[in-house]
Amino acid sequence: MFDAVFSFWLQHAPVLSVLLPVFTAVALLLLGDGSQQVAGGGHGDSRQRWARRLAMASVFLGLLMAIGLVVQASSGELLVYQLGEWPAPFGIVMVLDRLSGLMVLLTYVVAVPVLWYATGGWDTRGRHFHALFQFQLMGLCGAFMTGDLFNLFVFFEVLLIASYVLLVHGQGRERFRMGIHYVVLNLSASGLFLIGLAMVYSVTGTLNMADVGLQVAQLKGDNAWLAQAAALVLLAVFGLKAALVPLYFWLPGTYAAASAPVAALFAIMTKVGVYSIIRTHWVIFGVGAGESALAVADWLLPLALTTSALGVLGALAAHSMSRLVAYLTVSSVGTLLACVGLFTTDTLSAALYYMLHSTIVIAGLFLLVELMAAQRGQALDKLRPALAVREPVLLGLMLLFGAASAAGLPPLPGFLGKLMILESSAGLPAQAWVWTVVLCVGFFTIVGLARAGVVLFWHVQPEPDEAQSNSGSSPKLLSAVWAFMALTLAMAVLASPIKRYTDDTATQLADTAAYAQAVLGLAPGQPSTSTRPYDGARQSVPAPAADSAAAPETPAKETR
Repeated sequence: MFDAVFSFWLQHAPVLSVLLPVFTAVALLLLGDGSQQVAGGGHGDSRQRWARRLAMASVFLGLLMAIGLVVQASSGELLVYQLGEWPAPFGIVMVLDRLSGLMVLLTYVVAVPVLWYATGGWDTRGRHFHALFQFQLMGLCGAFMTGDLFNLFVFFEVLLIASYVLLVHGQGRERFRMGIHYVVLNLSASGLFLIGLAMVYSVTGTLNMADVGLQVAQLKGDNAWLAQAAALVLLAVFGLKAALVPLYFWLPGTYAAASAPVAALFAIMTKVGVYSIIRTHWVIFGVGAGESALAVADWLLPLALTTSALGVLGALAAHSMSRLVAYLTVSSVGTLLACVGLFTTDTLSAALYYMLHSTIVIAGLFLLVELMAAQRGQALDKLRPALAVREPVLLGLMLLFGAASAAGLPPLPGFLGKLMILESSAGLPAQAWVWTVVLCVGFFTIVGLARAGVVLFWHVQPEPDEAQSNSGSSPKLLSAVWAFMALTLAMAVLASPIKRYTDDTATQLADTAAYAQAVLGLAPGQPSTSTRPYDGARQSVPAPAADSAAAPETPAKETR
């Protein structure tokens, strides 16, 4: 029985990672929403308890499945799932490689403690929180698994629609105000996304990522110029999602206005933009893309370094802890994309390790900020003198740990990640710029968080008209933050195997020919089967012979 279940899961693993949150969300909607009746008890209270149990069971199962995906991907085998048994590039495919498996695992590693924290009471402050949370996970997993640019757009829209509602969860004037900005900007980006996809399709005749990469490499003349323009359009779209300068201005206010568990979940949202930039500009417009190779190289590195610098300056100027952490999110994205923009496998590997660390630390800090704010009276998380927190030692040590992690102090994984970045960029033309920005950002991160800690724990000035908090933090809420701290320590302990995995991931991403062979089922040297325009004329490229005995160099498994 177990063998049959495992075999079924292994065969359908890519699509099951998307279907699990979908089925859970539908079940939660059918169960009904009891959040509005919890205060009065009765059936509403019962429905809310069952909703929590079902949602938590789903994310735990998703975490186990994600671990299985990483184990499967670590063998180097690409698992290609053809929906409807339509072969690529004509049908929709989902592809499990080392990068997609890693990103799905990161999603659930963040989701489990965040949802546990939300069940402490945040899920009762609005309707259908758990269903929306599951739809968000569906969009995230789908974006990481899809092998098609148009379906990347579709999953982007799914996760964004869920995020629109989650952002205003709990209501409040500031959330609605920032929600309007967030929706308008993302709808504009979605329109631009479609324009970029239309430009890609006009010169390649396909939107399958592997096939687009093959076709772009053969473009010349005006078609190559149009492909380069499409690359820049897509960089603008994904740059807005990732909060890249000059498109980062929406993030600090939006994340600061969101509730703590939503902001913590949103820590993975910017990484969807980073992932899309990696997938697009390594697989499609990478070094083997002919005249369109590295079309964004002249833009990505300087913009990323500027993002990192401006992010930490924003953290220094922040007047609240939530905005400070939001600006640190921007700064970490800049550091990540700077490594991506160097276009070497060593820097990409360092970026992936640092991405794991920064996402976990930022998510934990958002939860910790609310725990501190709840004990400061009306000041909340504002950086000004206020009531003394009830647990200064516990919360102070937790903030110290988070600050050391974010700043990159040894022996924590932030230090290891930045050391990898410095080592991988040594000897490159941009070494001086990268080293200067990374080291200065680390120093100013320490300064910003130390300033915040002094205000929160030393500038204590109780006001007579404010009542002292009667109790400390809930053990349930604290346990979610402890989980992120434990994950941070685990990254330090397991740094060597994680680094080997990211090294293999970067090497696999650089081998675009093997990716195309695995996804399209081509033998080395065989042409694609798509129809594309070439030098102004449409040509139908012949399909590979049906009796061809040649096999791809990279092992691949096709499932349906």
